[in-house]
Amino acid sequence: MANTINERLEQLREVMRREHLAAFIFPSTDPHQSEYVADHWKCRQWISGFDGSAGTAVVTMTNAALWTDSRYFLAAEEQLRGTEFQLMKLKMEGTPTIAQWIGEEIRNARYPYEDWTEVGIDGMVSSVNQVRKLIADLRQQGGITLRTNLDALQQIWTDRPPVPQKPVEIHSLEYAGETTASKLSRIRQTLHERHADGMLMASLDDIAWTLNLRGSDVHCNPVFVSYLLIASKSATLFVDRQKLTPGVLACLKQEGIQVDDYANVASALKNYFEYNILLDPDEVNYALYDVVKNYTHNDTRSHVQIVEEKSPVKAMKAIKNDIEIQGFRRAMLKDGIAMVKFLKWLKPAVEAGGQTEMSLDAKLTALRAEQSGFRGISFDTICGYEQHGAIVHYEATPETDIPVEPRGLVLIDSGAQYLDGTTDITRTIALGPLSEEQRRVYTLVLRGHIQLSMCKFPDGTAGTQMDILARQYLWREGLNYLHGTGHGVGQYLNVHEGPHQFRMEWVPAPFRTGMTVTDEPGIYLAGRFGVRIENVLLVTPYQETEFGRFLQFEPLTLCPIDTKPILRDLMLDEEVEWLNQYHSMVYETLAPHLDDDERQWLLEATRAL
Repeated sequence: MANTINERLEQLREVMRREHLAAFIFPSTDPHQSEYVADHWKCRQWISGFDGSAGTAVVTMTNAALWTDSRYFLAAEEQLRGTEFQLMKLKMEGTPTIAQWIGEEIRNARYPYEDWTEVGIDGMVSSVNQVRKLIADLRQQGGITLRTNLDALQQIWTDRPPVPQKPVEIHSLEYAGETTASKLSRIRQTLHERHADGMLMASLDDIAWTLNLRGSDVHCNPVFVSYLLIASKSATLFVDRQKLTPGVLACLKQEGIQVDDYANVASALKNYFEYNILLDPDEVNYALYDVVKNYTHNDTRSHVQIVEEKSPVKAMKAIKNDIEIQGFRRAMLKDGIAMVKFLKWLKPAVEAGGQTEMSLDAKLTALRAEQSGFRGISFDTICGYEQHGAIVHYEATPETDIPVEPRGLVLIDSGAQYLDGTTDITRTIALGPLSEEQRRVYTLVLRGHIQLSMCKFPDGTAGTQMDILARQYLWREGLNYLHGTGHGVGQYLNVHEGPHQFRMEWVPAPFRTGMTVTDEPGIYLAGRFGVRIENVLLVTPYQETEFGRFLQFEPLTLCPIDTKPILRDLMLDEEVEWLNQYHSMVYETLAPHLDDDERQWLLEATRAL
């Protein structure tokens, strides 16, 4: 693979020579700023060989580098080995920014022409704010400019997968709980409050939620490639018409949604007939923003006014209605049944021998597939045994797959898509004897998980204000993890959903009743083991006092947490009480759906400390 990557770099540099570009930047996104993208837009992966969900590759005429975060440090080192790419570890001391690195490269290199100070990036896959920041940062490096109108791989990626054309399906009202007409009415009301007549919706999960439709264009995410242009009294879906069945077309027509080809969105923006349009600069790509910015209205010199604000849809989508919450409960019940069947099978199977990380993944997926309404996994399973558990986003492959033995820890982070809802769960399981260090780290992680789950907080509190609860015991031991502590979860949609989240960095999005969020602290000791424990939580009312409305968290995930690694003396009584109450709830909810042997196993697994 390394030789292939180096050959691709030479082909890219031929393009760069023709275009007089000193560097080219490859982000991880698509035209919709998706976290997970269809194969057609995996340009960064194609040019670098790194397949993580987050990262940016940069190629100059003489060097190449890739920036990614702590989740992928170990995986990136392995995948980049033998290529020209050097790993740049984000948020680590001494790591230059992309602009700083490019500036140094240009200053140190001898380019054929003195004016080779232009850098390229594809404006169709780069958000407005991303491009603006790059322009500003590059300017500080001595007047380097940014070009945004070139897809550098268009000519050299000869076997590039096409834009996906998989069918769109209706997400019925029994699962959605609110009509498209109602959602559009609420969106338009919010736009009116922001002095906008309409908006361009580019986020694929926002479009799917608004229209009560689902698709399968993106691996693990039930979305379809499209844009939605909303005006004050009309709306147009830009999508490949081949994807729309007669039933979907009839549904859209009934809701008053017009349909146009996906490729026509730029033309429609040029002909936008109202005076104000909301464009979220973090969601809309720079190329389409530029179309609106340079648009002349009806051949006069009066430009359409752009309202730059956050899309109102994400905050709406994050608050689940009663029907969606009921769906989550059904999905968690199904997932809990599958997890109990898996955990009951796990240790005897490992003791019998012949199990690997990939076989564990296959078994769990098969058990989930037995549940009604199963629509696939919600992300690629992370099954890391011992040292592989320390690789935050490890995904076993035939090359990395190792035997799982009856000792140590296995970390399994997995989830499923059901018609009712989306699940995301991590359990770290003792397969046999553990070291004292493993037990201590496990207990510290569990205590942080419990403390965050027990939190009571004022309505509107941001996740950053609560994040310390999950980290406090780890920090006391000089331990930390560099990923977020939790993210929103979609309702049969993307497993990662915003805007609310738990993380160290300041994220002002408020927590409200009806939101779902994960609670997943962890610790990763390179070359030794990793621990992560994760539940999905629902934000519910707690109480109202003279100081306002207070909220709390209710665990939705139904699965025992392994008690064998716990050092009881480290835990507070309130933490033990929470765990015992959680296990009692898990048993009472799942037991009626299990056979006698499974029920007996669960009784032992949830026995009070």
